[in-house]
Amino acid sequence: MLDTSLSISIRPSTEADVAAMLEIYGYHIQHGLGPFDIGPLHAEELKRRRKAMLKRRLPHLVAEIGGVVVGYAYAAPFRKRPADRYTVEHSIYVHKDRQGLGIGRRLHEAFGFVRAGVLRSVGFKFGRWTDSVFLQRSLGEADAELPDDVRGGTVQAGD
Repeated sequence: MLDTSLSISIRPSTEADVAAMLEIYGYHIQHGLGPFDIGPLHAEELKRRRKAMLKRRLPHLVAEIGGVVVGYAYAAPFRKRPADRYTVEHSIYVHKDRQGLGIGRRLHEAFGFVRAGVLRSVGFKFGRWTDSVFLQRSLGEADAELPDDVRGGTVQAGD
């Protein structure tokens, strides 16, 4: 049930948040169907991923309640294909003991995404097939703007 009395704050993540993010993500690897990782993520790998997203000026956010990190979210390049270079996907993870409180919704809203289209990806985990849902949205006014590399600038490709 959604508890609107909680004060959930959203802010950019810092390296100091990595331990809390690892705890949250570790639970979802072991029990969830969303992340297709099957082993634990190490702090240095999470730090590397976070820095890579920030270098691309993509959001990497945490949600806090009372100064405690209870969820996190980030946007990452969708695929390495040239036509997808402007497309991002986002992931949201909420602490197992804080689910159902509206934290994921608040993180989702912080990205400004709205549901406009759906794409599914299928993976195999825990001995069964599972899928992920990809949402697509219009950029509104930004749809009319040319990408930096078309205007003579550069866009960094994914790792």
